Amino acid sequence: MAFNRMESATYLASLLAKSFSRALQERGQKLGFAPGQFPILLELWAEDGLTQKQLLDRLDVEQATLANTLARMERDGLILRRKHPTDKRSQQIFLSDRGREIEAAAKEAAAAAEQSLLSGFRRFEKELMLEYMRMVLANSARGNSA
Repeated sequence: MAFNRMESATYLASLLAKSFSRALQERGQKLGFAPGQFPILLELWAEDGLTQKQLLDRLDVEQATLANTLARMERDGLILRRKHPTDKRSQQIFLSDRGREIEAAAKEAAAAAEQSLLSGFRRFEKELMLEYMRMVLANSARGNSA
């Protein structure tokens, strides 16, 4: 049986993710953040002061990847780390002033990147695609990838 990548939902999803990342890269670079930093920023905008473990639990990334990304974000002035008040082994991660200031523009950049990829879609088509994507992700979370 031949495999046609353009008939593969997972291959197309991978291409879509790469396209979104490139579109967000162009927009985010002007604001001082990278696409890989955006999910972390979203979590901190929702709840500042999370630990690295809490971020790991909320994001689907490897520990080493998160550690490297946080180091770059700290270097770039987007976050600050402080000792946890009750757990001596961990640190809390807080947005810097700069990290807080770019929130609205960063979210607008992500929305614009998505809109550029979905131009020409009618509302119900976008909603249907999102519902199907959620179903696939739910199957993946249950381990039904067979």
